[in-house]
This record gives sequence, structure tokens and C-alpha cells, in this order.
Amino acid sequence: MKKFKSLMAFCLTASMFFTACQSNTANNSETSNDVKSNTQQSQTSSADTIKLGALGPLTGDVAIYGVTATNGAKLAVEEINKNGGIDGKQIEFILEDEKGDTTEATNAYTKLQGEGIVGLIGDITSKPTVAVAELANEDKVPMITPTGTQFNITEGKEFVYRVCFTDPFQGEVLAQYAADDMKVKKVAILTNNSSDYSQGVAKSFKDEAEKLGLEIVAEESYGDADTDFSAQLTNIAKADPEVLMVPDYYQKIALLAPQAKSAGIEAKFIGPDGWDGVIEQLKGDTSTVDGALFTNHYSLDDKSDKVQNFVNSYKDEYGENPSSFSALSYDAVYMMKQAIEEAGSTDPQAISDKLANIDFEGVTGKLKFDENHNPIKSVSIIKIDGDKYSLDTVKDVK
Repeated sequence: MKKFKSLMAFCLTASMFFTACQSNTANNSETSNDVKSNTQQSQTSSADTIKLGALGPLTGDVAIYGVTATNGAKLAVEEINKNGGIDGKQIEFILEDEKGDTTEATNAYTKLQGEGIVGLIGDITSKPTVAVAELANEDKVPMITPTGTQFNITEGKEFVYRVCFTDPFQGEVLAQYAADDMKVKKVAILTNNSSDYSQGVAKSFKDEAEKLGLEIVAEESYGDADTDFSAQLTNIAKADPEVLMVPDYYQKIALLAPQAKSAGIEAKFIGPDGWDGVIEQLKGDTSTVDGALFTNHYSLDDKSDKVQNFVNSYKDEYGENPSSFSALSYDAVYMMKQAIEEAGSTDPQAISDKLANIDFEGVTGKLKFDENHNPIKSVSIIKIDGDKYSLDTVKDVK
């Protein structure tokens, strides 16, 4: 009897163990099926969209550039998606804030790359863009910076492109404009010695000006944190130049220009695209920059349908005129769209090959790339006329 009870207990235990094993096997099978189903759903979702990444300083000291630039990119994405997307697929636009910091930018890029983006729009300012470009090129991620002007961003990088013209390009055009259009002989240069952008434009301006026979009568510099420029401006006033070249961004120009007038400088200001926005920064009294001229990528005055449709759409969406940064970023998205469609694929090599040979016409003009993926395009010279910007001329580099 004891043996029978023991046998029954053993059989009952074995039965319970076998049932539990069956249950666990079934549960594991269900879990496996769930994972498989989720994976298939993710793959289906991914196949229905094209992921484009974007970087920009949305907070921090240079957020004004990042916000206006990424607004232009977002507008382009919205338009493209409303009109059927890219080859029938909607763009999934993934935007990261890099706060104007190089480390933040590389971390943000790594996050985007992990999301499986097929192309990158950005970065915006030059220093973070240089760092991100190195990573994107190593990872073979097609990258278009709308606004990074530093020359070495694209140099020698198969997968990196830019929409804007470079710092040296702007310096050359400004020197040619001073010599050929303004017919001046004496120029002075005032440079931000903390800025690669400022120094890059200044160097190429000086080199080209000297080739064209212009006399550099004064060269002065200041630091990025400086707000008092009286010593430098006094020296420039003594040299009595006809033109004062100041390659910097509009916040600094708005501080510097009133002091230049107080120092007795009567020279006409010229500068690069960083001047775009100085009227708004001065908030009413623009007399100190009246008549100044600067290079830019497009003009609100351009009557073409392409430009005016963009301007009106941007104003409807954001309640203000689009900056050049907005226009360049808008073009960058459409350029990526064209390359993907011409490639018929999201393969990175195929996209890059199409970008390298692209014939593109956007808001900021017709564009092709040279061997360093810098754009071959014309330059708009913008004149500050009272409280508005006007198109002075369109100039081709020699």
C-alpha cells in the first residue's frame, strides 16, 4: 500500500511538472510570436516611412539660428508629406537640440544614427557641424549642412555637402564687389578674433583685395565677449577708409555700429551673411547701418514664384519673414528628396552619388557642387535701406 501511494504521488508530481512545462512552452511560444509580430510591425512601419534626421541649436546662445533654420526644414517636410512624400513614403522627421555645443551635437548625431536615419539635415553653426561631419562621413550617412560655412566641413568627405557658400567664397565676392562695383581704393578690416567664421571671411577678403590692388589701411580685432570697441574704432577712424569690412553676426554688429558712428567713421559697412537680421536686432534705429551691404543667399524682393511661394508659406506658418537660414534649410530638405528620388533607393552610396551630381534649383538659386561638395552658385548683395533690406545686385564669383 505504501508503495502504491508513493507511486501515485510520483505520477501526480510528474503530471503537474509536465503540465507546467507545457504551459511554459506555450507561454514562451506566445511571447515569441508577440515579439515576431512587433518586429514585423516595426519593419512594416519603417518601410512606409523615410527617416530624416536634423540637428540644430534650439536652446542656448545661438538658438535664434537653429530655430529659424529648422523652421525652414520643417516647412519643407510638411509640404513634401502633403504632396505624397518621397516615392509615396512619408518623411519621419527626427529633430534633436544640440544647444550650440560640439559635444551635445555629436551625442545628438549618435542618437539619430541609432534611429536608422537615411540622411541628415544639419548641423547649423560651423564648429558643431565640423565634428558631426566627421562622424557622418565615417558612418556613410548622407549629410547636408544648410548653413555651415567653414571650409573644411565638406573637404575630402564623400558623404557631406552644403547648401550655403563658404567663408572664403564670401570674402572673395566682397573684395570683388568693393573693387568693381563700389570703385573704392582704401579698406579697413575689423575682425572677431574668437570666431573661425569671422577670421575665415576676413582672410579671403584681404587676400583678394590685395590681388585687386586695394589698400588695407587698418586691421583691428576684438574678442567674442567684448562690448566696447572704442579703441579699435578710433584707430580705424584715423586711417580714414572708404569701406569698413566687419565679418560677424548681427548681434555683434548691432553693438558695434553705433560706436563706429560715435567714433566718427564715415566708411560704408560691408559684411557676410551673418549680417542678416541686424535691422531686427537694432529694433527701430537703423541709421548706423543705413547703406551697409552684405552677401546673402536670397532676397525677399525676388519676384520668382518659387521664392514668393516659400516666403508666403513661411509667413503663414510662423508669422514672420524667413531668414536666409530658413531658406537654406528648406532647400536642403528638397535637395535630399531629389537625390533619394533620383537614386530610387535609400542606399547611402546611391544618395550621395546623386547629390554629388545634382542639378538643383531652389529658393536660394540654381546649384551644382564642386569637387569638395561646395555649391557653385551666385551671391545676392543685400543693401540696408532705412528699415528694410533690398536687393542691390546678384554677383558671380570670378
